[in-house]
Amino acid sequence: MGKKFSLSIVSHGHLLYIVPLLKQLVLLEQHDFEVILTLNVPEVLPPELDADVLPFKMYLIVNPSPKGFAVNHNAAFMLSNGDNFVVLNPDIRLLDDPFPALLEMVERSAGSICAPLIVGGTGEVEESARNFPSPYLLIRKLIGRIFNLRLPREIVPENGMILMPDWAAGMFLVVPRHIYTLLHGFSERYFLYFEDVDFCARAHLAGFNILVNKNIRVVHEAQRDSHRKLKFLLWHLHSACKFFISAAYLKIQFGRIFSGR
Repeated sequence: MGKKFSLSIVSHGHLLYIVPLLKQLVLLEQHDFEVILTLNVPEVLPPELDADVLPFKMYLIVNPSPKGFAVNHNAAFMLSNGDNFVVLNPDIRLLDDPFPALLEMVERSAGSICAPLIVGGTGEVEESARNFPSPYLLIRKLIGRIFNLRLPREIVPENGMILMPDWAAGMFLVVPRHIYTLLHGFSERYFLYFEDVDFCARAHLAGFNILVNKNIRVVHEAQRDSHRKLKFLLWHLHSACKFFISAAYLKIQFGRIFSGR
């Protein structure tokens, strides 16, 4: 009998984050999941996290050279067996066991990609559920960061405790297996940024919804490399340009223009 979830975790030299996350997964009462851990650079797991002693099945992928977000998660999907493929950042921390509630959400909302609400270390809600970006909004955000200006929070449609954004950040996404297969996974045209935005755009065009449950919360120990290092910022901008000329983005924008949205 297959597992309900396959958790795909990619470490880019982030063993400091990986170890506590795996230890949290070990402590969960239910282990109806498998883990595919990808080491994008060489690292050594401590003995207590050896695959042979864990209470769940763990596959270990060790890359001979670093690969991008899309390539790594697509490779993990090919190894996975779970009903739902979970893209999980190594710097996520669990407040409790989110998986029973996420399973109920996925089963109740057929044809949806689901996610928990992401909060920061002090409990503030992060902007992980958002409207599609635009060149204007991207430039506005860059100017805001340069001059340390606080921009208003985006208004995302919601129904009760369920947010219905255009896209949800790929730090914790639950994708039913048939949806991931139909969309052919993440686009490998991107490297580290905008894979999640593009994935959700193609999901919308295929008739699927993106849902975020405000009752299910996890903590993100944000690293924000793109805010600190020039090369990450340049990668971010390069991926943004690719998205803005992509067929998915243009179809969505033209569709909204002609529908009057």
